[in-house]
Amino acid sequence: MIVRDALFIGGSWVRPEGDGVIDVVNAATEEVMGSVPDARPGDGARAVAAARTAFDDWSGAPVEDRAKAVANLGEALGARVPEVGALVAQEVGMPVSMATVIQGALPAMVMTSYASIVREAVFEERIGSSLVVREAAGVVAAITPWNYPLHQAVAKVAPALAAGCTVVLKPSEVAPLSAFLLAEAAEEAGLPPGVLNVVTGRGTAAGEALVGHPEVDVVSFTGSTPAGRKVAALAALSVKRVTLELSGKSPSVVLDDADLSEAVNSAVRQCMLNSGQTCIAWSRLLVPRHLHDRAAELAAAVVATYVLGDPLDPMTTLGPLATGAHRDRVRAAIQGAADEGATLVAGGAVRPDGLDRGYFVAPTVFAGVDSRMTVAREEVFGPVLAVLPYDTEDDAVRMANDTIYGLSAGVFSADRERAVRVARRLRAGQVDINGGGFNLLAPFGGFKQSGYGRELGRHGLEAYLETKSLQLP
Repeated sequence: MIVRDALFIGGSWVRPEGDGVIDVVNAATEEVMGSVPDARPGDGARAVAAARTAFDDWSGAPVEDRAKAVANLGEALGARVPEVGALVAQEVGMPVSMATVIQGALPAMVMTSYASIVREAVFEERIGSSLVVREAAGVVAAITPWNYPLHQAVAKVAPALAAGCTVVLKPSEVAPLSAFLLAEAAEEAGLPPGVLNVVTGRGTAAGEALVGHPEVDVVSFTGSTPAGRKVAALAALSVKRVTLELSGKSPSVVLDDADLSEAVNSAVRQCMLNSGQTCIAWSRLLVPRHLHDRAAELAAAVVATYVLGDPLDPMTTLGPLATGAHRDRVRAAIQGAADEGATLVAGGAVRPDGLDRGYFVAPTVFAGVDSRMTVAREEVFGPVLAVLPYDTEDDAVRMANDTIYGLSAGVFSADRERAVRVARRLRAGQVDINGGGFNLLAPFGGFKQSGYGRELGRHGLEAYLETKSLQLP
């Protein structure tokens, strides 16, 4: 049992106002593996006050001092990579071999990257008779999800700290434990008191209290689109700056000249990453109509290679979903797709054989999906792939863009220039060409109802800076 009974506020571990706790459940065993405080609005207010007190000194610190602090924090996180990987594997279900790299090492790399980014940033420029300066936006409320808990936290905390903001981090109650490791790393790195504060609790209490707090200047939220709408509306009452990274229903477009086997293999594996609990998952596979049946067969063959099991077992390649409630929602979506007429070619809504415990869902593939079906329009957030046939390149682009979301996409073609041409037509914040890899320095964010604002790299710094013009005589 990992019992966390204090909140990190003002550089100290302090007791919460109430005695409520939130149990953290192991996704593979369904057993309680730890607990964290269920903070009340007053706890968030204390954290905001600490951040406000620390703001003037931190925002006024030399850029080099902030760069060194962020670098030290990245180094301290790097020392905790195996621990983070094991924690998140149990909370979320990602196999530990992947969780160590993606959930543990990647956040440490992102944190470290901001030492260089802030050193290279331009904070002053002369425009005519004006000196235009960019300064820290203020106190930040960072509200993060459970699927990539430390990565999403660092994607907000790192640029905010580098910019000179102070932060109150509210992690998801489903997977909050790595946030305490971030707080411990901040202590070890010597971050000044109040610059980073960590408050755990439920979104309806702790999260909303932070969003509505009058002393919070910036809200950065990652989660579902419905929750994002609520955050934006609440923040608008006090006209706060808001960054939202929300849902997706991302397509991968396989053009008729692509290597079908390689393209389908890449698309399926991207869709199934973290058991599909990934906002950028390519959950719609668009293929030429004459290749549809073959693509469905190939997709089924790929998912058949997955080994479901305990994420701490090195043989496991696909773990459980994070919660029982989420597993039930995904199973209902699978049954709904079948009821609407999609053809099930792999997986399904029944519990996978041999897995009597844990929130497991078999990797599932539907063929013959129509764009009007729910499985092609709504985010499932589970290991579910919909294969859709198209007739022409223009048809593929139209179908790919036929969604309220626009977070991610993929394009596959033997002709790179053709792939880039199609990618430019897709309304998505990031488009991978022929399986191009993740770039932690590139801007991350979405179009349409996938949110607004960008994270990561120098573009991620912008959310935490205000612009001021000094009119000179």
